[in-house]
Amino acid sequence: MRRTVWGAVLAFAVGVLLIAGGARLERGVPEWVLVVPLAVTCAGVLVRRRAPVASLGLGVVAVGLDAVVGPSLGTVLVFTDNLYAAALYGPARLARGLLMGTAVLAIAAGAGAGFWAANWRLPAVIGVQAALVLVTPVLSALLIREQRDRAAVERVRAEQVARLAELDRRAAIAAERTRMARELHDLIANHFSAIAIQSTAALSRTDLDAGTVRKIMASVRENSVEGLAELRTIIGLLREEDARPEEGERLGGEVVRLRLAEVEVLVERVVAAGMKGSWRVEGTAREVPAAVDLAGYRIVQEALTNALKHGESPVELVVSYEVGRVVLRVWNAVGEERRALPGAGAGLVGMRERAALVGGSFEAGPSPAGPTEVRPGWEMVAVLPTEERGPAAAEGMSGLSSQVVGLMFPRGAGS
Repeated sequence: MRRTVWGAVLAFAVGVLLIAGGARLERGVPEWVLVVPLAVTCAGVLVRRRAPVASLGLGVVAVGLDAVVGPSLGTVLVFTDNLYAAALYGPARLARGLLMGTAVLAIAAGAGAGFWAANWRLPAVIGVQAALVLVTPVLSALLIREQRDRAAVERVRAEQVARLAELDRRAAIAAERTRMARELHDLIANHFSAIAIQSTAALSRTDLDAGTVRKIMASVRENSVEGLAELRTIIGLLREEDARPEEGERLGGEVVRLRLAEVEVLVERVVAAGMKGSWRVEGTAREVPAAVDLAGYRIVQEALTNALKHGESPVELVVSYEVGRVVLRVWNAVGEERRALPGAGAGLVGMRERAALVGGSFEAGPSPAGPTEVRPGWEMVAVLPTEERGPAAAEGMSGLSSQVVGLMFPRGAGS
């Protein structure tokens, strides 16, 4: 507001100097009379932002009065600011109307002057002067107005993009939390279920010799160390910010060192916990995408954990490499008594989610027979799509390890 006041004062002072310097048409009136329309236009400058329409009205009145008593150059120059403010700060419809109106007035002024003076050169001179006074301020204001409106639209768009980015960030955080929940569930369910089963067996049986107890404790320690190592890896990924992981360590935040080629270790862990287990590979083992590799490993891990917690011996795993997909089948026998280890109830849900994330499918339910056993049981089947990369030697896909602990339970330990 202070700048506007000083601008009006400066405009009035310059206008007075122009009047005093003779920048006016002589019509036999005192100079102070010419100051009145100048003051009215300068009053329009004072309200140019708060009331642009009123500023234009004051300017029109002042120019009309100045045309009668003068006119003077100072009033005309200040009137251009009234036009500019009305076009810039006033309604958009008024700005467009001013452009058309001033253009028509400029043409009419040139044509009228030529008709009145009977001189064809005069319309061009008067028309150009009228256009400079009337059209140029309005056109300049429209250009600035357009840039201002465009900047406002860009600011709104930037705010919308920022909001969308925030929503994407929150969605990514939610997805990461869900993923980490699956990882932690599979990790804890597998390793700690085995620990619980083996420690329960060691505590509940009094006929075990020192060697057998030592084997049980060695298996408990192995599961503890492996569980802590995997937990440490997950925590390391959560803490990682700018460090770039080595190729092959991560894929979208997932640990990809866990592969289908290593499911033999999972079967050995189940056997070490006291169940009979076997596994085999059908088809030609090959490389699969890292995401499918990890998903398949975790699905097998959770399926074997469920068999350990709720099923009976034997448990059988079949990994089938087919054209364009890999099929995982885990079957275990089910007796009259079921194991009573508590769980979170998220095992089947997590396996189904993992299969869906890579575009596969998952089913689980009762089965009349297993791959080699002819007896009722429970079967989980996951079908994971994979790209064909040609046959690959499946290093690490050897037969079932011969290191099977000879501790067998009458009905298998529950987790």
